[in-house]
This record gives sequence, structure tokens and C-alpha cells, in this order.
Amino acid sequence: MEMKKRISLELRNRTPAEVAELVVDNCRSSDGEVEGLTDDFKELEFLSMVNVGLTSLAKLPSLPKLRKLELSDNNISGGLETLSEKCPNLTYLNLSGNKIKELSTVEALQNLKNLKSLDLFNCEITTLEEYRESIFELLPQVTYLDGFDQEDNEAPDSEADGDGDDDDEDDDDEEGAGPTGECEDDDDDDEGSEGGEEVGLSYLMKEGIQDEEDDDDYVEEEEEEEADDEDGAGVHGEKRKRDPEDEGEDDDDDDD
Repeated sequence: MEMKKRISLELRNRTPAEVAELVVDNCRSSDGEVEGLTDDFKELEFLSMVNVGLTSLAKLPSLPKLRKLELSDNNISGGLETLSEKCPNLTYLNLSGNKIKELSTVEALQNLKNLKSLDLFNCEITTLEEYRESIFELLPQVTYLDGFDQEDNEAPDSEADGDGDDDDEDDDDEEGAGPTGECEDDDDDDEGSEGGEEVGLSYLMKEGIQDEEDDDDYVEEEEEEEADDEDGAGVHGEKRKRDPEDEGEDDDDDDD
């Protein structure tokens, strides 16, 4: 019943015929029965049933428009011929983490003529010798196996997901980038045009006043710092000692 309740929540105020995407991950099915999932979901294009305890696909309803099916982390070991009967238009199928062991089990997918991407990662079948070569030969319609093609090129997101929505998102991002950059430039122009000059003058005038007030102190401090850096403390001591002598010499000159 938990699966049925979850589907009811997913529907909210919509009828099954209005739903294009349905996610019921981590809900538990009963004896392979997907309770609540019926033939009424005629418009369903994406279905995700990850880790729901499925052991069979025998009770999967007819979903003629389904293109992407997520079945990872279940206990499916066979009966894949049901998919071509119930979901003939699949382009993406994820069976990773199931109990699929033999090539003969996968052979049932030959009737899925539109299947482009198949994922069998973490299935025992992947340990077979020449596993990838055998799958590509058995299913010539498949372009990507476990996310890579026959040349070990990684599948683009749009291909791996079985749709091209990511391309649309990228286009939207590119279209949005231009106006954003223009807005930043406009902000800079506005700052310069809206009293920017007055602000600059006020700042300079304030700075000039500050410079006049602190000018003498600054020069004296600067000279003292330079003297400290160049001559050192000993030089200052020598000057203090010589001052009286210089005064004495001046007195002698005056006496003469």
C-alpha cells in the first residue's frame, strides 16, 4: 500500500493521464506488484522505480509513450521481454544493480528498436569475458552501454538520459548570459552618469583637505623614518654629541 500512497502523493491534483514523469524511488513493492501504477498513465514518458524491491516486470502496466525507465537496485533476474510488449518506445533503460547474469536474458531487449542507452553496471553479467563486445553485437540498436559507446566515448547527458532537455537548458543559459553581462555594463554606466562626477570631486576635495591638515606631520614623520632607515640609531646619537662641540667652536670664533 505504501507504493500506492506514494503515487497518490505524486499525482496531487492531477489525473494519471496528465502525468508525464513519475518517481517512486525507495518505496517497497509487494511480490513484484507496483500497486497504484496502472494503464491509466497513458502519457507517462519517464518512470523511476529505484530500489523498490522488484523481482519481476510481469505486472508492469502498458506505457506506450514511456521513453526512459529507471529500474536500478532491484532484484530483477529475467523477464525482460515484457518491456518490448508494455514499453515499446523505450530509448533509455537502467538495470544496474540487478540480478542479470546471462547474455540470453539481455537478448530479450532486441525488440526494443528505439533503445539507445542501456545500463547494466553492477550486474553479474558485466564480469563475462568480452561483455561489452557481446552486448553491442547482440543489441546493434544500442549506442551507449554503461555510459560509453563502442569507442569508449562517454555519452553526452542528453543521450544518456534518453532526451534532449539538457541541450535546451544549455541554450537557455547561453541566452541568459548575454543580458546578464549587459546589465553589469549598464550598472557601471549608470554610476558614471548619475552624479558620478560629483562623488569623485567630493572625494578628491576631502582627500585634499586631509592632506593639507596632515601634510607637515606627514613630512616630518617621513623624514624621520627615512633617517632611521638610512642612518640608524647610532648616527642620531653622534649628532647629539656633536651639537655642543659645534656650539663651542662657534663661541670661539665669536671671541676671535
